[in-house]
Amino acid sequence: MLSYTIFGESHGPAIGVTLTGVPPGLAVDEGFIAAEMARRAPGNSPLSTARREADVPRILSGVFEGRTTGAPLCAVIENTNTRSGDYADLRVCPRPSHGDYAGFVASKGCLDYRGGGHFSGRLTAPLVFAGAVAKLLLRERGVWVSACISMAGGVKDPSPEELEAVILAAKRDQDSVGGTITCVVNGLPPGLGAPDIDCNVEGIFARHLFAVPAVKGVAFGAGFALARMRGSEANDPFYMDGGTVRTRTNHAGGVNGGITNGMPVTFEVVIRPTPSIAKEQDSVNLATGEDCKLAIHGRHDPCILPRAVVVIEAAAALAACEVWGGGAAAAR
Repeated sequence: MLSYTIFGESHGPAIGVTLTGVPPGLAVDEGFIAAEMARRAPGNSPLSTARREADVPRILSGVFEGRTTGAPLCAVIENTNTRSGDYADLRVCPRPSHGDYAGFVASKGCLDYRGGGHFSGRLTAPLVFAGAVAKLLLRERGVWVSACISMAGGVKDPSPEELEAVILAAKRDQDSVGGTITCVVNGLPPGLGAPDIDCNVEGIFARHLFAVPAVKGVAFGAGFALARMRGSEANDPFYMDGGTVRTRTNHAGGVNGGITNGMPVTFEVVIRPTPSIAKEQDSVNLATGEDCKLAIHGRHDPCILPRAVVVIEAAAALAACEVWGGGAAAAR
């Protein structure tokens, strides 16, 4: 069963990921992986941070002559465009709603605060690499993952022009904006998962998704809209499609009783506004124990939604691999 560990800090020499459980013989499509990395790479748009990074992964182990060996697959991505001086104030003044303060306490004051350290969205780059490998595995099984921005700053299903307008308006105000991303996993067969805490399909997906910085909510199928429905509206009627059981609607999001039902697994995630904003905010000085004002410098995304789409797909692909592995193990 595929699992991963992400390592590194935003302003350290490199970030990376180690994947275990990758089966031997998988063809490593470097062109596909590069395209996935480019979807998340920073500095390519006025809607994102000005920090430019090539984000070219260097595979250290687990691949030989273009195919996986079955050994742990480790890849690193160098950090080449850091400006650590921009973060000097954060040594003792944590950003509101960022991981700075919680990380400071958990690390007993030893947190690498530069660029957010290990709490930075920069760490989603190796996650995208891991997700690309997971997608290659799923592709062999006929499973596909796709996501899109479903809301930005209160605008539902924004057009590219509307999305740009919302983000640039927040940027002009020295602020940031959040939204939602909807994701669909097609091709998972029925019967994977279990109702218990360890193998529940929704629980597995939620665990992977909440490991993504800025995700603050996950809803499957119709999600919170189910609270406004009657059972006759919320239920998904069955019907036979050839010899296959299907449902006419998918309000359950492809999962019943913690087990896949053969319909697409669908969910929506909430992406909070980027906490790093230039507008002055209230904070505290951890060295003096006094209140203070904080104006954040550095290069930050006014909205991470455009770059987060592929990150959510990556997390979903890794979750789908776990669901399939766990479900297959349970079936045996």
